Amino acid sequence: MARVTVELSSVRKTFGPTVALDDCNLTAYAGEVHAIIGGNGSGKSTLAKVMSGVLIPDSGQISVLGKVATTPVEARALGIANVFQEVLVADGCSVLDNLYLGADGLVTSAANREDKLARAGKLMRELLGFDLDLSTPVGALPLSLKQWVTIGRGLLAEPKLLILDESSAALDYESTERLFAKMRQLKAGGTSIMIVTHRIAELVRIADRATVLRDGSDVGCLSREEISEHRILELIAGAPGESASADIPAPQALDERPALRVEKARIWHDAGTIDWKIRPGEIVGMTGLDGQGQADFVRAIAGVSSLLSGQITVFDGTGEHAISDLRSARTNHVSYVSGDRKKEGIFPNLSIFENLVMPVYREYRSGGILNLINHVKLEPVFKWESSKLKVKMGNPDNAVTSLSGGNQQKVLIARAFAEKPRVLVLNDPARGIDVGAKRDLYQNLKAFAASGRSVIFLSSEIEEFLDLCTRVEVFRNGVISSEFEPPFDANVILNATFGRKPGGPQLEELEAALDVLEAHEIPPVEEGRPTPRPVRVAKRPAEASPPALAAPGDFVLTSSAFGPGAEIPDRYVEDKICSPPLAWSGVPEGTRSLALAMTDPDLPEALNFPRSFAHWLIHDLPADLRELPEGASQTEALPAGARELNSDFVTFAIPGFGRGYGGPWPPDRAHRYVFTLYALKSRRVELPEDADLTQFYAAVMPLAIASASLVAIYGPARKPLPSNE
Repeated sequence: MARVTVELSSVRKTFGPTVALDDCNLTAYAGEVHAIIGGNGSGKSTLAKVMSGVLIPDSGQISVLGKVATTPVEARALGIANVFQEVLVADGCSVLDNLYLGADGLVTSAANREDKLARAGKLMRELLGFDLDLSTPVGALPLSLKQWVTIGRGLLAEPKLLILDESSAALDYESTERLFAKMRQLKAGGTSIMIVTHRIAELVRIADRATVLRDGSDVGCLSREEISEHRILELIAGAPGESASADIPAPQALDERPALRVEKARIWHDAGTIDWKIRPGEIVGMTGLDGQGQADFVRAIAGVSSLLSGQITVFDGTGEHAISDLRSARTNHVSYVSGDRKKEGIFPNLSIFENLVMPVYREYRSGGILNLINHVKLEPVFKWESSKLKVKMGNPDNAVTSLSGGNQQKVLIARAFAEKPRVLVLNDPARGIDVGAKRDLYQNLKAFAASGRSVIFLSSEIEEFLDLCTRVEVFRNGVISSEFEPPFDANVILNATFGRKPGGPQLEELEAALDVLEAHEIPPVEEGRPTPRPVRVAKRPAEASPPALAAPGDFVLTSSAFGPGAEIPDRYVEDKICSPPLAWSGVPEGTRSLALAMTDPDLPEALNFPRSFAHWLIHDLPADLRELPEGASQTEALPAGARELNSDFVTFAIPGFGRGYGGPWPPDRAHRYVFTLYALKSRRVELPEDADLTQFYAAVMPLAIASASLVAIYGPARKPLPSNE
């Protein structure tokens, strides 16, 4: 039997009238990954802080590694490391100093500088797959690398108990997989690992057991084989009698006359026009790949931004009314909820009550010309709207920032309901809220539509539409390219976002064809790969030849041959070895050179190749360059001084390929191909001629000011790879 490392019994923790933990119990063992999961405000982070000595419980018994830590210093001495959800770094200090924050005393040091550099360098190389300059100020790093620094700080402490509180939130998929590999290594060495996460898919892959919290209490502990979204949702939501409301029928149009109509609308200079309408009773889903225009469209409907041309009209019992800005939208009962609550939602210096009821102050004022706020009349509005979405809070007069992120998002949605709109525009509203809260939201939206009002629901998660929407619109290149009605097929909608029509080959139906590629010997490669900087996907379609059409300040990469998410034409693929045309704009100030990488992140698992496949690598492109013509690779069209590296076709010893561009040749199914342009603060990048993708990233990323990306697809291959026999 494994040794018990954490044992909590009847733990209670309150913050004034707010009960964060109530009769909470948990047991964890050495050599296991134990997940803590629950709804927003269920007490997950509070529990993590209690275990690591950040918070002292009001009552209950705690034993962590056989003792009780009452301060973070005591916790560290016991062998407890807590990596918080917030990326806690000192931007002005170096990577090395940040990695050892808390390890050194005022006059003593955990180790001499040489030992620190050696240990930290080895660990970060293991986590990132390349050497990071430890003297770099952390403030110069992208968010993903800052998150790795906080994780590395916890690992350098060689903990016996490692607590990861939403620590993968800033990491992409590949980075998360590297973190999981490290967790498995620690687990094999006997470390007990606690992870707090909303990502149920992660739990299935990594957790041995999962404790589910609801309202501060543990409501179940699931074994590995029991961990599933359905079972977790059951425990988070409680018994059927505790559900927000009974199931409500799917929404449907209640009137043929429109509630809102869009005519001859153009959202981009180079895009087509849109004619569209929504009727009373409808919930219309909108989706598409990033930067295809759907967000611009819904923001224009809500008056947040403007159309380039065209008209938006709202219809009510009194006539027709044009929408041109926020004031006219609100006057005509169109409300908007953004998924970016920090930038476009909450007022952090105001209370929960004020944030929710602020838009309806005028309707409930008193005092005549004095315009006094009538709290007596506002109180029932606040209670009703907050209860519908089960906002978990203490005193309504507490600052809205006292709520968890998910509960802050609920306040924004409740605020929109309080305005009693005729048309509700939701821009990714479920971001940051748990599965139970999503179900409550969907039930409320159905009831809202059933009362004769309309909902526009934008989301990148197609599954959200399946039992909710009357129809779904797919955007591509700034226009609506496809429309779907129930019953919805998530795979067909997904393929439509990539420009694939129903009846064509579907992504998940492409059969494996690895025989030829598996025959090529794969050389040993160090595990892991560097984390790319967050990129800005091109916001203009392929036909937008003049890159100057991008908004000022946007660093945008485009191709006149294909658009974002489109299929790469045959003349640039397989054995053609003809590089496509690329153009870019918005190069940031201070750029002294550019570098370009084209990679394939979708290699078959059977290859066991631990990084993306490199199809094209260039560095030392002049800073004033703004385009590469078709066929530039290995020709005089490439600027003097620019250096191309080998593609990974050379790594696999595939005949016919060498330095420069190697076109897509996916053996099994459709793959994504990512073109990323880096703006660098150095005129030259020092790389050997035989450098691979890992070396390219290691040299480029510390020099990168910004990056722009263009993603396209291709596959499966039309013919097999040539044999090297």
